[in-house]
Amino acid sequence: MVPREVKTVNDAKQIIEERKLSHVKVGLFDNDGVMRGKYMSKEKFFSSLDTGFAFCDVVLGWDVKDQLYDNAQYTGWHTGYPDAPVRIIPSSCRDVLGEDGMLLFMAEFAGEAESVCPRATLRRVLDKAKSMGLLPKAAFEYEFFLFRETPHSVREKGFRNLKPITPDWFGYSMIRNSTYSELYQSILAMAETMDFPIEGIHSETGPGVIEAAIAVDYACHAADKAALFKTYMKVLAQKNDLMATFMAKWSNDYPGQSGHIHLSLLDQDGKNVFFGADQAHSMSALQRHFLAGQQRLMPELLCMVAPSVNSYSRMIPGFWAPTDATWGIENRTTSLRVITGSQKSQRIEYRIGAADANPFLALAAALGSGLIGVEQGWEPSDPVLGNAYQQTHSDTLALPRTLWDATQQFKQSEAAVSLFGQAFVDHFAASREWEDREFRKHVTDWELNRYFEII
Repeated sequence: MVPREVKTVNDAKQIIEERKLSHVKVGLFDNDGVMRGKYMSKEKFFSSLDTGFAFCDVVLGWDVKDQLYDNAQYTGWHTGYPDAPVRIIPSSCRDVLGEDGMLLFMAEFAGEAESVCPRATLRRVLDKAKSMGLLPKAAFEYEFFLFRETPHSVREKGFRNLKPITPDWFGYSMIRNSTYSELYQSILAMAETMDFPIEGIHSETGPGVIEAAIAVDYACHAADKAALFKTYMKVLAQKNDLMATFMAKWSNDYPGQSGHIHLSLLDQDGKNVFFGADQAHSMSALQRHFLAGQQRLMPELLCMVAPSVNSYSRMIPGFWAPTDATWGIENRTTSLRVITGSQKSQRIEYRIGAADANPFLALAAALGSGLIGVEQGWEPSDPVLGNAYQQTHSDTLALPRTLWDATQQFKQSEAAVSLFGQAFVDHFAASREWEDREFRKHVTDWELNRYFEII
């Protein structure tokens, strides 16, 4: 049996016995999309397949630096950080990069913790789509920078004067992908081995930046693949004495890094319901309503797709990151790009997302907002023609400019509560407010340079 043929608990046990493994790897994803996990003995894993296992819920109550939230209600010092039930997903079985014969299984929180679990939050939105007779498909594409650095060297340098793997601005360069063909081939091989196949990969514009487009899949699988790609791209880089960053913007000198999502909806017969052969731009009424929901609710849900303080440094006019909830036909200056074509290709590209977003939550926001638009029969604004950055848009389309402002809109969003549940909204909002407060504790280089002597 091969890993991607595993579907059931019995299949999972069979492949482990066939490989004579004493341990397997089990991982799940926290609020920020960071994969947390461990090696687990065969005996413990078999028991966990049957009845689940317990995982300390602190991973839902801390930030990317393992610092504990002081404002969350779900878990904290007041609860004593108990274990929470976790279910293993047998069908997530995969080979593991660089660990011959080893298997990786994904898991997700169950019980009360399910209400704040990122993967479970996406599943709630997918259940809503299913109840509407719709089957979402999605594909993620990521930009990331590679450096000739290690986890030690970046800290020794204070994250300054880092050396990108390649110099200069060489977008779509055949020179770069040929010179570094071994690196590109190793990325492609990893993606095939771990089943997040890459449809296309190329150098982007900027020193050391690469863009990878992951192949389309049904929405939950697409998010799994995106989350695993981000994790194991970092692993592959570090195994080769490199470092990959998915920060939204690591330098003021270069464009930010996106995490765009391509979305379409199928009906129960597998037909793309976005495609309207006899409609303007081949846009069906359902696609218009879906687009309108994404557009109208984008300001309210922005902190799910731009979840860090750094996310908002990316959203600057002229740097390929939108600043308003705009849309256009094949227009890369807007937040939502309608890609016209055929039954196979008609879709929407959700371009506001940054590379630092949790894929489960970004997709939940992009999809859930559209579903509400379909339910309500909303219509989008007029499409933007030309450069969206140089045009004035309605105040209702303005996106929050900071994480704090985005979180306050999110907390007041009736749509967020209806899509994700009050428990998730309260918990995720608390985590974003914590993130913003942590940032405000620090004095930046910009402040020192600007005020130290002159003020």
